[in-house]
Amino acid sequence: MHIDLHPAGTAAALAVLGTEISETIGARVSALNHAVCAAHLVGVIETVPAFASLLVRYDPLLTDYDALCAQLRRLASGLNDEAAAQGRTVEIPVCYGGPYGEDLPFVASHAGLSEEEVIRLHSERPYRIYMLGFLPGFPYLGGLNERLFTPRLQAPRTRSPGGAVGSGGQQAGSCPRESPGGWQLIGRTPLRLFDPDRPLPYAAGDFIRFVPISEREFCALEAKKEGARP
Repeated sequence: MHIDLHPAGTAAALAVLGTEISETIGARVSALNHAVCAAHLVGVIETVPAFASLLVRYDPLLTDYDALCAQLRRLASGLNDEAAAQGRTVEIPVCYGGPYGEDLPFVASHAGLSEEEVIRLHSERPYRIYMLGFLPGFPYLGGLNERLFTPRLQAPRTRSPGGAVGSGGQQAGSCPRESPGGWQLIGRTPLRLFDPDRPLPYAAGDFIRFVPISEREFCALEAKKEGARP
């Protein structure tokens, strides 16, 4: 696996694995991140995966840029497609349409599909988490079916509910808490995906699979949200 390395400030190295957003590059970033974490490299403080790069922060009192880069190149040279496929699959229940997904009719019309077909296509495959950003716990997901690519809203909402599930352009995502946003919302999960007192149920490199549920199931899970985790 080829990587380009660059200093990032005085105590970090940026490993660049590509120049585009793609499933292949996202998988390579995930594989390198897993390898760095598993190696327990001396001085490494934190890794931050992104769409096409991995930031590795280090303690300059314990290691230096050149030594870290040598270790990163060594780890990258031992990675293959099998390593890039690693990652847990986390299931997230979603109630689609109606008051839970107000943009489902538009997404269906734009795709030339029925609402039921949109739901089937959206939930039939797992999505790799490329990176977390925008909000704590917000997963940027790759793997959205091309038939569901839909433009973002021309005028973003000032409020999208926590748990909203939707798409923006070529990506899927789930909003862990209430926020502004311009994505097309097609469903909502009753789970509290981000809780500052608990670890996230997923990480960059994992996979999310959306599981359709009924409104009754949604209400039952929401009623016990405090204990509901994927």
